[in-house]
Amino acid sequence: MSAELHQSPLHDRHAALGAKFAAFGGWEMPLEYAGGGVLKEHAAVREAAGVFDVSHLGKARVTGPGAADFVNACLTNDLGRIEPGKAQYTLCCDESGGVVDDLIAYLYGDEHVFLIPNAANTAEVVRRLVAAAPEGVTVTDEHAKHAVLAVQGPQSAEILGRLGLPTTHDYMSFENATLSGAELIVCRTGYTGEHGYELVVGWDDAAAVWDALIAAGVRPCGLGARDTLRTEMGYPLHGQELSLEISPVQARSGWAVGWTKPAFWGRDALLAEKAAGPRRQLRGIALTGRGIPRGHMQVYAGEQLIGETTSGTFSPTKKVGIALALIDTAAGVADGDPVQIEVRGKRIEAKVVKPPFVTPSVR
Repeated sequence: MSAELHQSPLHDRHAALGAKFAAFGGWEMPLEYAGGGVLKEHAAVREAAGVFDVSHLGKARVTGPGAADFVNACLTNDLGRIEPGKAQYTLCCDESGGVVDDLIAYLYGDEHVFLIPNAANTAEVVRRLVAAAPEGVTVTDEHAKHAVLAVQGPQSAEILGRLGLPTTHDYMSFENATLSGAELIVCRTGYTGEHGYELVVGWDDAAAVWDALIAAGVRPCGLGARDTLRTEMGYPLHGQELSLEISPVQARSGWAVGWTKPAFWGRDALLAEKAAGPRRQLRGIALTGRGIPRGHMQVYAGEQLIGETTSGTFSPTKKVGIALALIDTAAGVADGDPVQIEVRGKRIEAKVVKPPFVTPSVR
């Protein structure tokens, strides 16, 4: 593994658990753990509870008079829809309407917003915000100041409750708490479709919190299971379902755009694309034949090439191959229509479906 990769504050803990590591967004992170692997870790989250070290995710803070208004004029979603103590999924777009990153914004108040971007895009998001910030508004990159632990699964509330953490707050809200002497933020957010929480804790306190979670019976899970879980839900991953070439209109993420806001980056381009209709849109595909799809595989309707997969995997829950794909709107395919995915030179029968591929428990 390259010495240039960043490491989580829990790297030694992962190594001791027999983790297999992989490079992700410039970080060396656990892909799966010994004695389980992706399938068992995936099942733990769907059936009980698992914990992911996602400390590679970025962290940035925007403060000062008018900070919330400034962020709202930059990012797509409308912070005016939420109140302090709530979180919001939003997008950082460029003027072409392409997506620089998707991120979570935590609203503390008019003068304080905390952002969690993706690992590889944090520096660019911060750069753009710093360049645009008015006098008095400060944008600080806190990437290596905080760790993030995602506790996900139907038993997550019960387990965190036994540890004395708050669990009854609404989805997409957050509360302050203390665990093992460490101050942390308990956020009712996640990337798995299950009831879950993301704990934002100081970098140096992460090990104590991790140890408490493992001792409480939460199974450690790697990024391999995180990917199968999010794909079953149809959640986008930046660089695959969202990018500078894939707009939120194409990715069916328009629900995260405040269309009536007077200003946000990429507004004119996105309004024009929405009015005209996108040339392609993200769809779900479930294989009816045997095979495991991956990203960048061609999708056909009969002999017509109609699109390309963006993500693909074997669904541990449904026991079939599933994929997300950008499909040409001109092809006119509807949910339930048969298609074929070309896997290793062979076309596998499939059908178009509307994600999620599984029934979510988030509420």
